[in-house]
Amino acid sequence: MPMYKVRPFHRVGGEVLAESLPTCMYHLPNLHRRPSPTASPPPPQEEADPSLQALESRQEEILKRLYELKSAVDGLSKMIQTPDADFDVTNIIQTDDCSPLKTTGADLDLMLGKDYGALKDIVINADPSLPPLSLLVIHSLLCERYKVLSAVHTHSSVKSVPEHLLKCFGEQARKQPRHEYQLGFTLIWKDVPKPQMKFSIQTMCPIEGEGNIARFLFSLFGQKYNAVTSTLIDSWVDTAIFQLKEGSSKEKGAVLRSMNAALGKTAWLVGNELTVADVVAWCALRQTGSANTAPANVQKWMKSCENLAPFSSVMKLLK
Repeated sequence: MPMYKVRPFHRVGGEVLAESLPTCMYHLPNLHRRPSPTASPPPPQEEADPSLQALESRQEEILKRLYELKSAVDGLSKMIQTPDADFDVTNIIQTDDCSPLKTTGADLDLMLGKDYGALKDIVINADPSLPPLSLLVIHSLLCERYKVLSAVHTHSSVKSVPEHLLKCFGEQARKQPRHEYQLGFTLIWKDVPKPQMKFSIQTMCPIEGEGNIARFLFSLFGQKYNAVTSTLIDSWVDTAIFQLKEGSSKEKGAVLRSMNAALGKTAWLVGNELTVADVVAWCALRQTGSANTAPANVQKWMKSCENLAPFSSVMKLLK
């Protein structure tokens, strides 16, 4: 039984009902046609919300202040002389405050922390099959500035160590009480993938990588560089480690050409004084056997390095 009945729109046989059917849902006035004079006036517009007007005024004020600030910044930027991207920064390091290694050295308490008079111990783990020559050179330089208590040990993970590596610090007979030394430098020959260093055994994570350790140890001399010089030094250290020491023959050739160009302008790789970049690069060239094929300026620079006692002492380990 159906719920309700609906009258049919068509009779039997297709005859349409006479009732008029709607042609749309609802009617709207025609907006394109001019209203007749007798038409009723349009309804009055509602007044704008005061809070909305205040918000618009605030937005206009903020945009105006932003435009003024932008104009001020544009004016300041035109007053600043920015260097060209192609400018060779090596030309400006001559004015850097790059003083030679000071005879007094840095404040070890400031660099390594104050331990109430205790000896500052630096412990380095290194693989004897890949001895970190740069660290041995810096050790010799440190011995010229501080009273260093040096020691070499062998870890149980290493079966044998060549005799010359066991005596890489020379004869280290302790002639003074331990507390009279300023710095302890202990090298442990150990089976490690890369050199590791700690100077606070209980609290710090190890510093890994020959280049990173060399940077830290060289900072103990207290030298100060500007941002440009520091960046160039870091760049040469990374280049020596990753390209001269570990790169392909093509990479090594490109680095030697760059070194030759740089050494044609200055006595050392960065400026007119020895830096950690010279130490790491010299050791990388000697360790990989690339010194014999080096260009003229590089050869001259290497002889300058080897005239210094710390480098000549390491030369004995390469024989």
